[in-house]
Amino acid sequence: MFSFLRRKPRVYSKIENHIFGIITELLKVSSTDINVDELGGKYYLSNEEQHFKVTILSNDYVIRLTNTRDSVAEKYDKFFVEDVLKAVKEEKHRRMELVYDSITNSIEKMAERLHNTLIESNEQENEKVRRLQAEHVSDQKVTLN
Repeated sequence: MFSFLRRKPRVYSKIENHIFGIITELLKVSSTDINVDELGGKYYLSNEEQHFKVTILSNDYVIRLTNTRDSVAEKYDKFFVEDVLKAVKEEKHRRMELVYDSITNSIEKMAERLHNTLIESNEQENEKVRRLQAEHVSDQKVTLN
């Protein structure tokens, strides 16, 4: 009844499947750098170990693949490029969350260490005050009438 509302699964061409596979494999490797120029609509993936770079120009729907010998840039279907960008953005977001979690964890550990140091310092100060008070009391002569 509502079959017209259901989106048909996207079928890519053989070359689009190949490119999408290359890009998703690059994204899986932690040594792949992801750089984004949101204003310019440019997305860069680079893996120095594999000597491979990908540039995605979202405004023009162009994807450039570069290795040590070749560089190929082609214009692709809007929906294909948007799907590729979705994968890139998801991985970028995932990595940012990992960094955020790591920073948050480090801050929490530093705060805990500072808290413990302050407690120890406060206990040491209290002990010094108790010793001084005890010495002061023992120095005083007790007189009874």
